[in-house]
Amino acid sequence: MKAVVLAAGEGTRLRPLTEDKPKGMVEVDDKPILTHCFEQLVDLGADELVVVVGYMKEVIIDHYGDEFDGVPITYTHQREQQGLAHALLTVEEHIDDDFMLMLGDNVFQANLADVVNRQRESRADAAFLVEEVPWEDASRYGVCDTNDYGEIVEVVEKPDEPPSNLVMTGFYTFTPAIFHACHLVQPSDRGEYEISEAIDLLIQSGRTIDAIRMDGWRIDVGYPEDQEEAERRLQETGEASADAGSEESAETATE
Repeated sequence: MKAVVLAAGEGTRLRPLTEDKPKGMVEVDDKPILTHCFEQLVDLGADELVVVVGYMKEVIIDHYGDEFDGVPITYTHQREQQGLAHALLTVEEHIDDDFMLMLGDNVFQANLADVVNRQRESRADAAFLVEEVPWEDASRYGVCDTNDYGEIVEVVEKPDEPPSNLVMTGFYTFTPAIFHACHLVQPSDRGEYEISEAIDLLIQSGRTIDAIRMDGWRIDVGYPEDQEEAERRLQETGEASADAGSEESAETATE
């Protein structure tokens, strides 16, 4: 399965961290956010990385070249940042089967494999990770309404009155049908082509879209304080893993 990574953003809210680099190259725990993304996608079985670049694209291309950990990289160029659906259309000619989609400014420690496994089930046309947020924060996100089977019946971008407090995160799986939906999307009030509207069009056409509740955490690195929080959590995760490994080694040594 191919993996698409959206990494065209400028990251104006992350300045001064993005004065000399694009958003995805901001370091978290001593390596760029994109490296965290690529590592996870390779672990999930990605056989090609299709990376959408834009702002200061040469920094990304020069850093990674044409492969990552033996997996080939293909680059596409989003010339103007006009939303996620617009960015996704730049990769259409490179995708002919189910694929993963990750936003290149997110750091995850979560059950991403559950989403990929659900996509491989014949009944799912798309799946993505969702998380519960406080009701008062839901209007900042793409909000999902689900039925009793966990299928998404509506997606609304930044609604004034959210139908639920389940929101989209930055990891999805799709069939190529998403491209047809992206072509039909009209600019939102923000002047962007929203991925949430494309997903809603899939739902309206009768496609099955499954919501996988997040087990773990993710940080959308949009501000400098988000970078600090992501670093803190990764370091805590690493320390917890090290402690667990030490305990296991000690138990083995006494057997």
